[in-house]
Amino acid sequence: MESSNIISTTSDKPDRKTQEKKRRIQMKYLCSKLFTLIPPHHSKKQFQEMLSQQDQIDQAITYIAQLKEGVEVLKRRKEVVAQGTGESSSKKFMPTSCTIKTPMVEVRELGSTLEVTLISGLQKNFTLHEVINVLEEEGAQVVSANYSTIDDKLFYTIHAQVKTTRLGVDPSSVYLRLRKLVC
Repeated sequence: MESSNIISTTSDKPDRKTQEKKRRIQMKYLCSKLFTLIPPHHSKKQFQEMLSQQDQIDQAITYIAQLKEGVEVLKRRKEVVAQGTGESSSKKFMPTSCTIKTPMVEVRELGSTLEVTLISGLQKNFTLHEVINVLEEEGAQVVSANYSTIDDKLFYTIHAQVKTTRLGVDPSSVYLRLRKLVC
């Protein structure tokens, strides 16, 4: 009877090893899939393929937190618009304790156009003119620029057209330069 116990015990070990190996492979696949969902301009390092798995996960966490913060800002903005433009109604529904810790920069490439969204506090250290200069230096021509102020935040939306379609514009380079400017 002892020999049958030994056989069943030894047959369990490879099965556990195989299951653990499959689990590790699955986790590695899911982590790589998660990292592909992060826009390249969000990456802090230029060589994304050289990042450790922990760095990739940290960047995903940071990106998700920024997205959540952006969603909250947009929800509050929607509430203000829904309540009307009266200052007393917007103050009543807008929490004053919400502040953006760091300015947010988002650059979206939409074919031959770029959409730049900046969110900063009122105590910003840049001008809209400087942002437009960065876009023009990178090869884009600004088509429209809008801003609005809600509580203690400034929201900028800039649409730009690529000057030379053949050359294009590198959104990650635009993002890095704007991030450096606004932070």
